[in-house]
Amino acid sequence: MPEFNRDILFLIFEELQEDSKSLFSCLMINRLWCETVVPILWKDPWRYNIKYANKNFLYSIITSYLSNDIKEFLTREGTQISNQSLTFDYLSFCKSINVNIINNIISIGTASTFKQFLLQQEFYNIMIRKRSELKCLNMISLKHQIFNFPDAKAYLETLCELKCDTSIESSYFYGLAFICQNIQRLTIINNVVKANYGVAKLIEVQRNLKYFEWEDDFDEDYFTEEDPYEKVLLALEKNVDNINHLKIILSYVEDFEHILLMKLFPKFHKLKTLIIEDFNFIIQEQLKTSVYRDLEVLELFYISLDVVSIMIENSGGHLREILLEYDYLFEEDNFNEDSLILIRKIHEHCPLVERLSLAFSPSEQHFTEFEKLLKVCRKLKSLLIIPYFKEFKKNYEYGEELLKIIIRSSSTNLREIRFFEQFILTLKTLEEFFENWRGRPALTIFTSNPIYEEEDYVKLINKYKKDDGVIKDFRYKLFRDLFNFR
Repeated sequence: MPEFNRDILFLIFEELQEDSKSLFSCLMINRLWCETVVPILWKDPWRYNIKYANKNFLYSIITSYLSNDIKEFLTREGTQISNQSLTFDYLSFCKSINVNIINNIISIGTASTFKQFLLQQEFYNIMIRKRSELKCLNMISLKHQIFNFPDAKAYLETLCELKCDTSIESSYFYGLAFICQNIQRLTIINNVVKANYGVAKLIEVQRNLKYFEWEDDFDEDYFTEEDPYEKVLLALEKNVDNINHLKIILSYVEDFEHILLMKLFPKFHKLKTLIIEDFNFIIQEQLKTSVYRDLEVLELFYISLDVVSIMIENSGGHLREILLEYDYLFEEDNFNEDSLILIRKIHEHCPLVERLSLAFSPSEQHFTEFEKLLKVCRKLKSLLIIPYFKEFKKNYEYGEELLKIIIRSSSTNLREIRFFEQFILTLKTLEEFFENWRGRPALTIFTSNPIYEEEDYVKLINKYKKDDGVIKDFRYKLFRDLFNFR
């Protein structure tokens, strides 16, 4: 094997940050590889999809940093403490804190709430004393006002990514707002129905906020006289010139907020990502006049097709993802016409689209426009199809025609197809489709129809999955999960 110098290895391994399995394997090659990989793994060691509560070695590493007096006290109290010597100064590489995961790891050593609290506090003290730059903080479940720790200002002022929830007291956010004014990515889970003015202040003081997400996560039947959105929306308005990623999902909006939102949306002229749920008809009308020339990702829930068509027409031709949730749209009076127009607008204005969800009637016109779309949008990788059938008996016929169009006109970039339960295929049709797909990159198919879990279908699918490699995966998913492309 040719020898690479450390800098080249570092650049290669950085490209594998999302692939923890490969990175862990690299640790075992030799000392140079190990020394190069460890700082990358420990830059954000909480990001990986593993069960942290079972990782005793992580608990051992954390407790190895404790001072002797704390170790002695906890040992006397029956808490498991590690005295092992460390090969690396792991925490010196760490630029991220995930409070919930750290709490899970710490719980390995003791069930006592008091001792866990003490261990958590010592961990934050250690991280601050390391003077490493803090880049990412997930403070959900935080019980410590870490901005009050000695030397916390120097540690926290480098923070550029924060995830939090509104159940945390306002005083925590006021403390962060004083120190952290260069946050670029801010994700807020709103899990209480009362206003949190500390959150609003934190948003307001940011100087370079580019990525903002707000998602309600509470029972919509709850009611409060205290407006949870007004201060947040007013604070957000001060950041419209910087934000390029916007996700807003609100569960309960009064008329006053509608007015604020109407004023707010057109001002986000630099948006590249827009993810929203429909608030009411007024907001939909406002979106028709909003122009986002740099838009690349458009993800909308419960919104009329004619609004989407106008937004696409007003975009700058850069859209890569158009993901729409359609579960009530078939009740629209003009569904057939509006869905036809939408398909046209996509192939006229979105040649770069890679991920797309489409609902349409199986008419000759719709099939014609759909085929034009496939011929124009050659970068399309993932396609969700929601067919609208008025006559159930014709499902098989329309499904067969749709697959013929996909075979005839899709590019070799298409790697994933999703379809709803109305899309039913006979064994013969499905086998013909698989045969015609042979020679292309393996295809992944998701469906919400459990018929494909029946024995005959499973046998056919497994044949083309295992023996022929035509199918990479073929799985049944719940209706709602089909919309989740993330």
